[in-house]
Amino acid sequence: MSVAKPLPHDAAPLHVTGRARYIDDIPVPPGCLHLAFGLSEIAAGRISEIDLSEVRRAPGVVRVWEAKDLPSDCDCSPSLGDEPMLSGGTVHYVGQPVFLVAATSHLAARKAVRKAVIRYQERDPVFTVDEAMAADARFEEGPRIWEKGDAARAMETAPHVVTGTLEMGGQEHFYLEGQAALVFPQENGDLLVHSSTQHPTEIQHKVAHALHKPMHAVRVETRRMGGGFGGKESQGNALAVACAVAADATGRPAKMRYDRDDDMTITGKRHDFRITYEAGFDETGRLLAVDFVHYTRCGWAQDLSLPVADRAMLHSDNAYDVPSLRVESHRLRTNTQSATAYRGFGGPQGMLGIERVLDHVAHALGRDPLEVRRVNYYADMAGDGPAEGPDGGLSAPRAPAARPPEDISGHWKGAAADEDLTSRGAEDAVVPGDPPVAPAGVQSTHYGQPVEDFILGALTDRLAESCDYAARREAVAAWNAETPLLKRGLALTPVKFGISFTLTHLNQAGALVHVYQDGSVALNHGGTEMGQGLFQKVAQVAAARFGIPLERVRITATDTAKVPNTSATAASSGSDLNGMAVQAACDTLRGRMAEHLAGLYQAKPSEVVFADGAVQVGDERLSFEDAAKLCYEGRVSLSATGFYKTPKVDWDRIRGQGRPFFYFAYGAACTEVVLDTLTGEYRILRTDILHDCGASLNPALDIGQIEGGYVQGAGWLTTEELVWDDKGRLRTHAPSTYKIPACSDRPEVFNVALWDGRNAEETIYRSKAVGEPPFMLGISAFLALSDAVAACGEAYPELDAPATPERLLMAIRKVQDGV
Repeated sequence: MSVAKPLPHDAAPLHVTGRARYIDDIPVPPGCLHLAFGLSEIAAGRISEIDLSEVRRAPGVVRVWEAKDLPSDCDCSPSLGDEPMLSGGTVHYVGQPVFLVAATSHLAARKAVRKAVIRYQERDPVFTVDEAMAADARFEEGPRIWEKGDAARAMETAPHVVTGTLEMGGQEHFYLEGQAALVFPQENGDLLVHSSTQHPTEIQHKVAHALHKPMHAVRVETRRMGGGFGGKESQGNALAVACAVAADATGRPAKMRYDRDDDMTITGKRHDFRITYEAGFDETGRLLAVDFVHYTRCGWAQDLSLPVADRAMLHSDNAYDVPSLRVESHRLRTNTQSATAYRGFGGPQGMLGIERVLDHVAHALGRDPLEVRRVNYYADMAGDGPAEGPDGGLSAPRAPAARPPEDISGHWKGAAADEDLTSRGAEDAVVPGDPPVAPAGVQSTHYGQPVEDFILGALTDRLAESCDYAARREAVAAWNAETPLLKRGLALTPVKFGISFTLTHLNQAGALVHVYQDGSVALNHGGTEMGQGLFQKVAQVAAARFGIPLERVRITATDTAKVPNTSATAASSGSDLNGMAVQAACDTLRGRMAEHLAGLYQAKPSEVVFADGAVQVGDERLSFEDAAKLCYEGRVSLSATGFYKTPKVDWDRIRGQGRPFFYFAYGAACTEVVLDTLTGEYRILRTDILHDCGASLNPALDIGQIEGGYVQGAGWLTTEELVWDDKGRLRTHAPSTYKIPACSDRPEVFNVALWDGRNAEETIYRSKAVGEPPFMLGISAFLALSDAVAACGEAYPELDAPATPERLLMAIRKVQDGV
């Protein structure tokens, strides 16, 4: 079997030798145009005068477009239709594209845009949460409120109550390959679009809309991206549309890529949050009620802010069974870049809120934070996993695991074109106390989903034992008692992350598989490769279904002309959706081949076995190549499509009730840090991770995703600080000012292991998603730093994120002063 093997990334040799082809590496013919945007220099106001005469006269300039010159509004929004490619008369943030230049070279276009003369009538911008609340600047008429139980009443009778506020910053995606697009005009007005995008179908739709063309006139191809992390889910739309407009108008190829400064200035970031909380609890640390208020800074346009804020609400419980939980969410409009999708899609922000609460409760009681977390866990659900069937297939789960119905979800991508959800008033946003939909006696989340696959109790126990948590906790306490200047901190935090899209129709995937007469296999699917190893995993599935060596399978570039109507490669759903679609196509072909070969050799189709590079038909053993040739000569169709839609979806986001997730992925991380109390500098000394990937399709790739996810999550909460000045200009817009984690920031000791288990749900070979869940493991680094600060005094350290040395030093001073 090709699955469950720790195989290297399929393009690893190309990556390390520099032969992997990205958009900027595609050869372009003579006459190709190179594009650049002219950007707004103010955060809010109107353009009173614009003079582009010098731009047009600049060397190499071929054409210039203002908003009035475009064939349409050229909307680039993934949801509401509120993001015209060029601003028109009104600008909304510093860095918003105002005009477009096409020139004979990238440098010529870049130089030309700087020659524009633009005068503005400025108005007072809205930047902060407080300013947005005061101006009632928001994307929904009122706050969204979901509630389980009666948090206010439970709070009144709770023996203990803590309150607090947590500020957490956004995050720049910092993909290695920047945003890029290249468009070739074709005959009949058709367009071939190469785009560095996680969502080729959205690019296809936006280009077709901008040029008033049917979608079949636009073909989008994506071979690979040099990283995405959600930043290429919608942010690539503007480049592709711009190139398409230029190519359609001039009949010449058009190419556009952002330089790093422009990339960081123009594109959206992770949403920053303010979370206020009130939590009631008993003497053991058991939560009785929690009341959260989320303030989400969304930027100037809606983008994906509603589903991001929804997912933050969905993950406000993380791993904890809170009897009464209320979450209130404000989605605020500000004059900054439109915040967008980022790994975890709001889940990390919501999860950090409840983890801060548990940490605060433990400090208030003087108890071990891990002990308090265990007290509040959902109950572990025992039961055997699915049995493995013949040829690596999967049979029905073994008894006795009678389980309540299950679920599905993930991001909600915004309103459909014919449904403007922002028109719904606040009256349907507040539905406190709606009964959960879980069957009686089954533990349920605050949004009504049964939690029936919980394993964190056992997983946490195993990690605590393997990392020697108890002894290290005592050693940290002893160190801190004896060492006045260097303080150590230790934290073990869990992750329970829901998998799938919360907008139901996105939970689908298609695939196209060809078997050639020489026994080689080509396949295509709707997922995109951004370095995560999706193509390798899906190729492993195909090889396993046919029983052939992996090198006989080739995946071609994602192409909307081969597999239509694809969903974004996001929500950690790439392997789940596309793996199942490819399996369906392969099984269709295998069935056709088996039927034909059985007829040739007087056997039953059920007796035809594909394994070890051969096909066994009764007593006859054929190579797969010979079997394919016999089927071709027998006029058997050796091409098939496959389709998959995720089952068990039932989610009402307006009421905040239903089953938005197919299953949960779990994990836990223990991090130890040392902190210099004189400077605020710190080091991550050791991290131990135990993560649940189900029956991993490729342990090597999954461990790599876990390691990278942890470091990126820790970077979000420690080093990565976005800074805007009082004019709304992003000041951290380059590697020199924006600090992603470097090699020296990784833990000195880094132990990662996979939980030995299988998905209770029928996913591809019972694996689990691994793209986003490990990101939240980085929360353990943040809370370890908070633990180290707490050793400096008696007060609870209300540490904000990112915990830069400056913030750590301020928190240390407050704790030392007893504030």
